[in-house]
This record gives sequence, structure tokens and C-alpha cells, in this order.
Amino acid sequence: MKQKSDSSNQSKENQPKDNQPKGNRGKDNRGKDNRGKDNRGKDNRAKENRAKENRAKDNRPNVSQYTVNEPTELLLFLLHKQSKTGRNAVKAMLARGQVSVDDRVAKEYNHPLVPGQTVKISREKVVEEQPLVGLSILHEDDDLIVIQKQAGLLSIASAQETELTAYRQLMAHVRSKDPKGRVFVVHRLDRDTSGVMMFAKSEKIQQSLQNAWQEAVKERTYVALVEGKVKKQEGTISSWLRESSTLKMYSSHRENDGQHAVTHYKVVQGNSSFSLLEVRLETGRKNQIRVHMEDIGHPIVGDKKYGSKSKALPRLGLHARVLAFIHPTTEKLMRFETEIPKSFLGLLRS
Repeated sequence: MKQKSDSSNQSKENQPKDNQPKGNRGKDNRGKDNRGKDNRGKDNRAKENRAKENRAKDNRPNVSQYTVNEPTELLLFLLHKQSKTGRNAVKAMLARGQVSVDDRVAKEYNHPLVPGQTVKISREKVVEEQPLVGLSILHEDDDLIVIQKQAGLLSIASAQETELTAYRQLMAHVRSKDPKGRVFVVHRLDRDTSGVMMFAKSEKIQQSLQNAWQEAVKERTYVALVEGKVKKQEGTISSWLRESSTLKMYSSHRENDGQHAVTHYKVVQGNSSFSLLEVRLETGRKNQIRVHMEDIGHPIVGDKKYGSKSKALPRLGLHARVLAFIHPTTEKLMRFETEIPKSFLGLLRS
């Protein structure tokens, strides 16, 4: 019996020790789990705090804007307006191009400011719009852009051409303000013709103007410097225009033999060598004025394609001076008039 008891005691002693402290190990593991939960909770709270800070930053305006009330210099003005920002931080904003005066980036500390100017501080570097070349904007609204184009600038290029055009520049102009913005061609001016033209800012406006062009356009007046002295003080030229295989337009006087074109003109001033005509279009056909001036024996100065022999101008003597039309949205009359090119008038005084 004793032997049994001893053997049973021995067997208990020989049982694995791991069986004894299971409960304690569980407590230890639970402690570790709780510490892990505490750490994860801290991490989550830290992430939430960072997210709140980022949201607060995102809610700040992208641009701070101030109006200048008295003469001063840019750095002094910024230090006053950004009093909570360090001097070096303000200088860094200037260096990075984050400051603009009247929408032009200014980086000089001593840039002079005058009352009425607007100073803007951007959170990001300002992307300065590229200057327009060969054109200026006369009017812009949500629907239209009206420009004055210089001679030598294409209105729009063909698919094969890659040079700078009015269309490409205006597309970049609207997209600098709205990445989804677009412009649409309403009508064209020849490369060597200067003057007023307009573009639509949506296909809907483009179609509205083009489909009702005769009704919408109330005045379309050109000035043409032509060769020779025009004796008839005013007149009307009517013909049907056709295009040759060499892409040159020509007149047919057979009824309905092409596109009907009507041009009215009157002499403004002249001398023995040149005449300045005011030309009003009743129709708007390709090269219409150029063809009709050749038809009456007084080709436009510089227009070699349509009979000119004169080299008195380094450009075509044709300028789109006036464009008046009914606005497709507001239905108000819009009228734009530009100056007669000085080079035209110079030849009349010589």
C-alpha cells in the first residue's frame, strides 16, 4: 500500500510543471493584450489628431487677399499683414513666387505698392499666365471672348500646322482659370488681316451665333487700304464666289454660280497712289473683300494673291475695325471699335 502511495505521489511529482501555472500565464497574456490595446488606442488617437490637423489646414483659404490703402513696399506690407509669420518665412514666400500684385507675381522685397492694388498670397506657387502674343482681349464674360488680332497671327491652325495661333493662346488663357475651359471658333480673320474677332466659350454659344449669324451680327465694318485713287465715292459689289483648284477665290457674275457675296464701300480719304475705304459686309464669304477689291481694279495693298503690285506695307492693308452683335445670352447689343492702323494713315499723308 505504501508502495502504491509512493508511486502515486511520484507520478504526481513527475507531471509536467506547465500544467500548474496555466491560469497565471493567461493573466500575463491578457495583460499583454491590454497593453497592446492601449498602444493601438494611442496610435488611433494620434492618427485622428493628425487627420483633424490636416482637415483644418485644408479648410484654410488657398489664397489670402489684401487691398493696399497707402503707399509702401511689398515686404513691409506683408510683414504687417502676416504679423504671425516670421520675417524669413515671408521672404521665402516671395522667393517661391507665392505672392502676386494685381495678378502678377512679385518677388522683389522693395516692390512699390500704391493704394488700390490687390496683393494675394497663395498657399502654393502661383502659376503665372503666359503673356498673349499678337492679340489683346477687348471683352470676356462667361460666354464669349472678343479680341483684337494683329496682322501675321493665324486665327486657327490646320491639323498639319503647329505654330502659335489666337485659338491656342485663348485655350491656354481660359484653362489657366478653369482646367476644363475651352474656346470655340465662331468666325475667322485671314492671317494678314488685323482687327476684331470673337470666340465662344461653349459649343452651345458657338452654334447659337453661327446658326443665326446674319441676324445676330448688326455691324461688321472693315477699313481697306487699296491701290490707286478710287473715283466712285461709294458703291456696292455683288457676285457669286467660287474657289479654284489652287484655293484662290474668284468672282462669277452668273446667278447662283457659287456663294452670293455682297460688299458695300465708301471712300474715307485718299491721294493719287492710295485710297482708304470703309467696307461693310452684307455677307461673310472667304476672301470676299480681297476678291471684290480686285474686281473693281483697286486691289488691297500688299495682297499679291489678288493682284497687288505695291510693297508699301509689310502686311495686308485690311483691318476689321468694327464688330457689333446681339449677345446670345443677355440679348444686349455689344459693339467693339478699334483704331485705324497708323501704317495705313501714314501712306495717305505721304
